[in-house]
Amino acid sequence: MPIWIILAIVTLLIVSVFYYVRFYRRHMLGENAPEQKIKVEILDKQNVPVIGARPGEDNEDYWIYVQPEQGGPKREFMVGIHYYHALNRGDKGIMTYKGRTFVHFALQRD
Repeated sequence: MPIWIILAIVTLLIVSVFYYVRFYRRHMLGENAPEQKIKVEILDKQNVPVIGARPGEDNEDYWIYVQPEQGGPKREFMVGIHYYHALNRGDKGIMTYKGRTFVHFALQRD
């Protein structure tokens, strides 16, 4: 078998692994993800106790569950305590996020 075929296969394998890792980091982990805005509805919110929190640290994590108004997958985001208390189930607005990180929520009033 010619050596150039083996080199071509190895090169394609290296390139495909590189693009897979890049895709995984950007879309699954949210690294270097662009900031995006989308109209969503708050489906639910939840506070989860943090096991092993030290004195002076937050002893709970706060999560919201959202659904895009145009349809799409339901997603969850960890938010700060102020957003957690300000938002309620059924609220609609424009959410800004980067990958899996919540940035801002602009509530739309009727």
